[in-house]
Amino acid sequence: MTLQRALLSVSDKTGLVELARALNRLGIEMLSTGGTAQLLRDAHIPVVEVADFTGFPEMLDGRVKTLHPKIHGGLLGRRDLASHRDAMTRHGIVPIDLLVVNLYPFRETVAQPGSTLEDAIENIDIGGPAMVRSAAKNHGHVAVVTDPADYPSLLEELEKSHGELSPATRFELAVKAFSHTAEYDGAIATYLSSLGAESRADGFPERLHLSLHKHQALRYGENPHQQGAFYRDPDAPPGVLAHYRQLQGKPLSYNNIADADTAWDCVRSLPTHACVIVKHANPCGVALAETTADAYSRAYATDPTSAFGGIIAFNDTVDDTTVELLQQQFVEVLIAPAYTPQALSILARKSNVRVLEIPLARELNRWDMKRVGGGLLLQTPDPGGLNDLQLKTVTQTLPDESQWLDLRLAFHVAHFVKSNAIVFCRHGRTLGIGAGQMSRVDSTRIARRKAEDAGLSLQDSVAASDAFFPFRDGLDVLAEAGARAVIQPGGSVRDDEVITAANEHGIAMVVTGIRHFRH
Repeated sequence: MTLQRALLSVSDKTGLVELARALNRLGIEMLSTGGTAQLLRDAHIPVVEVADFTGFPEMLDGRVKTLHPKIHGGLLGRRDLASHRDAMTRHGIVPIDLLVVNLYPFRETVAQPGSTLEDAIENIDIGGPAMVRSAAKNHGHVAVVTDPADYPSLLEELEKSHGELSPATRFELAVKAFSHTAEYDGAIATYLSSLGAESRADGFPERLHLSLHKHQALRYGENPHQQGAFYRDPDAPPGVLAHYRQLQGKPLSYNNIADADTAWDCVRSLPTHACVIVKHANPCGVALAETTADAYSRAYATDPTSAFGGIIAFNDTVDDTTVELLQQQFVEVLIAPAYTPQALSILARKSNVRVLEIPLARELNRWDMKRVGGGLLLQTPDPGGLNDLQLKTVTQTLPDESQWLDLRLAFHVAHFVKSNAIVFCRHGRTLGIGAGQMSRVDSTRIARRKAEDAGLSLQDSVAASDAFFPFRDGLDVLAEAGARAVIQPGGSVRDDEVITAANEHGIAMVVTGIRHFRH
């Protein structure tokens, strides 16, 4: 079926003139509306106004222009049914073979500071979604394009096939079109439901509509007997893992992605130069230094055994010196905002290493989500951070300047360690990390043993706990290990007992008032 007639009506005019010129060269008649028609006329491209085509003027400030039988009949009429062809002829309806539409910028409008409900309402498209759904329903005879990124491939096929599109292409475009309108309606419903009384009270919409795009089919899920896939949020803020660009290496696995998310989130909010090594979703080494190479060496020394097969993340450009040091261990994934050409050349020798580049930005996801049986847990993200804590010293001994820096680092790292979490630090690096125990005192003992196994002294170190100490026993173990300052949220009914223990040991204790459970 050779395309004879197209209707173009877009909000996002990216690439439109080039598309229209190509359609004109192919002899395809073009219909259009409002600003889109004016843009084509200004480019000296022949176009017929929809109002002239239908014989009915635009009205109600443009709210009614394409809602007309000549438009929807031309989109919905089946060419293979005699009854449809007869009805179209009887009513003077001609086929429309190609629809190029994208919708009013609703999501962009409501995301603007100061946007009002009236602004939102005026950016709810009516005619656009109706046309898109009509064309997509009739994709056996009509092609519908909603994404400017599809223009080049569309034109390539049209030029190769002398103005025809294959059924497979029309089907894929229709699937994308239905997704486009579903995302659009979902955004409207989520926004409007967030204005209800209950939603205004807690900040969560009464109806949450998610739209995720399949980015990668995975070889398997968390374990080989499970299937897995990775979906991206099209509205993800810059700097989060979803914006990675893979420069080399095998495809990412389910566990690679999960661990990489922890590593990148931990490192991107640290001062440069920082290195974070993650294994099984827990940091096993974190360090700050003057260079990325030194940061890596210091982080690796925390737990060389666990670092094997780990995820390594940096928050600064990785150079050849750093990459040469990495040769001492097996690396699953390497993450950084940039790499020098020399570093990439060395990494290319180990083609299986997955090398990711992610822009360095500190915006957080809007929501954190966790799937449970039959539902979804939703929360605002835990920002962590080093500089926004309301810190209070509650002991007779006060931290000195260097201890303050280490306390902030230790508490930041604890934020990314599975609860119960204990982190020892000294001189801008971790020394021992205890994760994921049912008892906080057990996490403390594990962190101490980890340091001993790595040959690291905890004497004069600082320690962080992600939540309060329920009893003094955990504090006693920290003191016995050599910690001289401790940071923890506080808030236990036995706070006085824990503070007394700290004073007995001559330890400085700082409370944050904020806990960082991570389950």
